[in-house]
Amino acid sequence: MPQLLNIFSKKKTIEQKPKIIIDHREKNSLVVSELINLGCEIQFEQLPVADYIANNIAIERKTISDFKSSIINKRIISQLQELKQYPKHLLILEGLESTDPYSGGIHENAFRGFLLSIALEFQTPIIYTLNEKDTAKYLSILANKKEKGQQAIRASKILLTDKEQIQFILEGFPNIGPSTAKKLIEKFKTLKNIANTSKEDLEKIIGKKAEIFHNLVNHPTASFCLMANPSDDGVGHQITTAY
Repeated sequence: MPQLLNIFSKKKTIEQKPKIIIDHREKNSLVVSELINLGCEIQFEQLPVADYIANNIAIERKTISDFKSSIINKRIISQLQELKQYPKHLLILEGLESTDPYSGGIHENAFRGFLLSIALEFQTPIIYTLNEKDTAKYLSILANKKEKGQQAIRASKILLTDKEQIQFILEGFPNIGPSTAKKLIEKFKTLKNIANTSKEDLEKIIGKKAEIFHNLVNHPTASFCLMANPSDDGVGHQITTAY
């Protein structure tokens, strides 16, 4: 005789722990141990996009120093493009407790410019956390949120064209939007040419915006290291900006 379910049983149902999928490169992060302490179920995978997936939300986690490095080497550009493949996604900037975001690595205005680009151009929410423990608490809350049934899309790597990378870099400067960036690219072709252009010639293309742009490009503490792409087509250049 099949066993009947006793609906009057007082036994408590075992609650399922929230599961967070973690990229295998995050194994050594203190965030992982904090998540375990918070009672989260974790699963390591090789994620093509993001560092954490919680409730179909893709999360890219960066310490402030790593974020600055990714701006300089342009890694952040492709990561943000890839992150947008998920309908719900966000960027966590970790380390406000111990790191001043406006000192070291890059000029503070360049830092602010990239934050604005992320929020406005890439439409990616930014969460600031104090430390690894604070990050883990945010992830735990996300994992515990009730799912509304929307499934994440299958994500994969995306490569930006040379022109798109140059445009992204230019849009990090104050008052330089997509339209102005495209005008500069159309006229001067390469970042090296733009950096070496006089303020007067810039004014012919972008008007009053030229003064601030030219001053930042020629800031005494700024240096531009430009290296032509081996398959140089007159556009493909890499840029490293240090302040």
